[in-house]
Amino acid sequence: MEISVVIPVFNEELMVDQLLIETVSAIEKFTHYYEIILVDDGSKDATVSKILSFRKQNEKVKLLMLSRNFGHQSAYTAGLAHAKGNFIAMMDGDLQDPPSVIEAMYNKCKLEDFDIVYGKRTERHETFKKKMSIKLFHFVFNKLSNINAPSNVGNFSVMNKIALEALLAQTEKTRYLPGLRFFIGFQQGFVDYERPDRQAGEAKMTFKKLFSLAFNAIFSFSDFPIKVCLYTGLLGVISFLIVFGISMVHKMIGIASPGWMSTLSSIYFFGSVQLIFTGIIGEYVYRIYIETQNRSIFIVKKYFE
Repeated sequence: MEISVVIPVFNEELMVDQLLIETVSAIEKFTHYYEIILVDDGSKDATVSKILSFRKQNEKVKLLMLSRNFGHQSAYTAGLAHAKGNFIAMMDGDLQDPPSVIEAMYNKCKLEDFDIVYGKRTERHETFKKKMSIKLFHFVFNKLSNINAPSNVGNFSVMNKIALEALLAQTEKTRYLPGLRFFIGFQQGFVDYERPDRQAGEAKMTFKKLFSLAFNAIFSFSDFPIKVCLYTGLLGVISFLIVFGISMVHKMIGIASPGWMSTLSSIYFFGSVQLIFTGIIGEYVYRIYIETQNRSIFIVKKYFE
């Protein structure tokens, strides 16, 4: 099999028919040896029935049903684990990743000896709020992470089997696949494209989910939050020593210190700082706890292969 296309879907009954028509058309322009794996992440609408109906026309369309909603990154992981192609494409199910771009990424990967090629957005035709949120996330992630990740790229990509095996070997439970993809290295390239706005249905990557993904990305690939705790703690100790020294001098020369307001302010300030730091450390501890539980990243309910 030449290429596998992995697409996670969740409550996409308004989009799934158009998604499949456009994806099949785009893939069959360069190969007839393919599979399209749609990973249903616990949909409650007619998404599954529409996919099964389409399968009657084209059995190269496969459906991997998860037992519940495990989340976008886990659904991708499930699909990647079942992919059998020599090349593997990752694509979101809202048609904001244009299927027509897969051919260019596939050709660059196959003909130019790249292991991973991903779509780089030159323009985003989305709401101002969403564009600003995503730009802010990429800016913060690139500044804080320990990897040199390019901006304006997401899950949309094509990789070969070697890269896929390396990606699947990363078994952490708190997953940010674009970060893991950069982490594994190999020869990586870009294909530019314009990202359109969603044509139907509601966006599944809400601000809350984007915020959660940003937290996972930063805490998984950066020690900056812990360093902030350390440096601020050191600054607090230095400030305390300075104030203590000034107080001792005032006491020795007989200058009375008012005391109450500054004391209360210091207590409230450092109390708040300690609570923030406890929360940051708690985020790391929670992620360690999740890893030690060693629970499944996903559970397959049924696979229509």
